[in-house]
Amino acid sequence: MKYVIVSGGVISGIGKGVLASSTGMLLKTLGLRVTSIKIDPYLNIDAGTMSPLEHGECFVLDDGGEVDLDLGNYERYLGISLTRDHNITTGKIYSHVIEKERKGDYLGKTVQVVPHITNAIQEWIERVSKIPVDNSGLEPDVCIIELGGTVGDIESAPFVEALRQFQFRVGIDNFALIHVSLVPVIHGEQKTKPTQAAIKDLRSLGLMPDMIGCRCSTLLEKPTTDKIAMFCHVGVNQVLAIHDVNSTYHVPLLLKEQKMIQYLTKRLKLDELNITSDMKLKGESLFNSWAKLTTQHDKSYETVTIAIVGKYTNLHDSYLSVIKSLEHSAMRCSKKLEIVWVESSDLEPDTEISNKADFHKAWQLLNGLEKIIFHILVFV
Repeated sequence: MKYVIVSGGVISGIGKGVLASSTGMLLKTLGLRVTSIKIDPYLNIDAGTMSPLEHGECFVLDDGGEVDLDLGNYERYLGISLTRDHNITTGKIYSHVIEKERKGDYLGKTVQVVPHITNAIQEWIERVSKIPVDNSGLEPDVCIIELGGTVGDIESAPFVEALRQFQFRVGIDNFALIHVSLVPVIHGEQKTKPTQAAIKDLRSLGLMPDMIGCRCSTLLEKPTTDKIAMFCHVGVNQVLAIHDVNSTYHVPLLLKEQKMIQYLTKRLKLDELNITSDMKLKGESLFNSWAKLTTQHDKSYETVTIAIVGKYTNLHDSYLSVIKSLEHSAMRCSKKLEIVWVESSDLEPDTEISNKADFHKAWQLLNGLEKIIFHILVFV
């Protein structure tokens, strides 16, 4: 089993989920079977009791598991069906360890974060990574693990330590780390200092990045790439420039252009895995279909406007699966999607949280959308 870890620094919500999904998708184009695990360092057992405004959408799996929205990204990008165990939380790990302690499984030893919590994390990863997630019913070849939150936060410390130990447990040829960092643009200049500080923090915790994913609002300039490579002790080919694009579905194409897969193939010795010719053909077909669909979407098509009326419209990630379903439908129909957000409370004139101005504005907005195909009413 090969493991690719995706961690993040500087800020949260930097796009680790999309990068992890895109990496898995590209590995799948090689003919490999890919699975994914999301680590969330919060104490909740799962996302089922969390406010959508706090954490975005609660994604529901086939087995009824209520998990982080990134698992929805994994399923969409990779065409797999995950289980509730593919979402690891601090709450799950501590509950598991405490239950074992109550049974006396530790034989009277003092139960500590190291080694008991860190061992439990590693054992959980190894167990879940072997679960078949596609129609083949076979064990996956590669597991993508996204470490939620920001490296350096106290919440993620046990998981970072567990992954530090895990690289030696599975062997250096089976473990690769991609660290995603922010390159802000200040007065037109791309700043590398936040990334340098993030990599320094990561190294101080015992993890060495194999690749650095640099998120930037603009195309990464060559001097910026060279500077990050020099000060972060990696080759220029190990610095991935990930700028803002029209759609997140373009990210796999962006990564392929920068020869990410060639590097990971060499780093993890993926060419030594048993990949049949049929699997390779399926992988090539997958990439060709993906590239065709995303590049066609950039063409100038008729715009279709759809209103989403909901309770949590202040955070659009609260309706991520609805958005993605609409995006997929628009791509399929060769349309450009424009979403208009309407707060449900603004449509009710007699509520305490609404006012007359918002009420009239919301209804005028809906009445003016002549090209609406359908309205989606989402009340959670």
